[in-house]
Amino acid sequence: MDWFWFFTLYSVIGCLLEIVFARATGSRPDRKRLLFLPLCPVYGLGACLCLLVAPLTRHNPGLLFLTGAVLCTATEYLMALWYERALSVTFWDYTGQRGNLWGRVCVPFSAVWGVLVLCLVYWIHPAVSAFVRAIPDAFTWLAVPAVLADLIVSGVMLRRTRDRACLRWYDRFLPDS
Repeated sequence: MDWFWFFTLYSVIGCLLEIVFARATGSRPDRKRLLFLPLCPVYGLGACLCLLVAPLTRHNPGLLFLTGAVLCTATEYLMALWYERALSVTFWDYTGQRGNLWGRVCVPFSAVWGVLVLCLVYWIHPAVSAFVRAIPDAFTWLAVPAVLADLIVSGVMLRRTRDRACLRWYDRFLPDS
């Protein structure tokens, strides 16, 4: 069950990174998470893929950077394609960025993914692994259906509405700014 937690925790960290990035750059705070849980699945998938390959590359930071950048970029591209084709929504568009590929990925963010993978493998994951080992099995058995339900409900809502605004249920509770 460790991989469930790695996916979930790195999806949460990705959601937090998205919030920090939006605030730091003044960009629009697009919702790139699920309906209820603060999970950004593209980060969880990318991190898990990189962790699977890390034992082969961690001895060489340059190789780890390159492998991480390629794996995360491929994950981002495939997730963008899946969102577009399966759910009829677009969560990001890099059309204005240098070296973009149909707006789904771009060179500057590929470099960012490489740096994030270095941080993940050398510093973050060792701490997260220790934390995950301490999570009781009973809690995991409660969390798995909750995460799966949110993934499924979010996907169904996106597919039906073809609009990621359907995930912004909380807007009606926030004061107008």
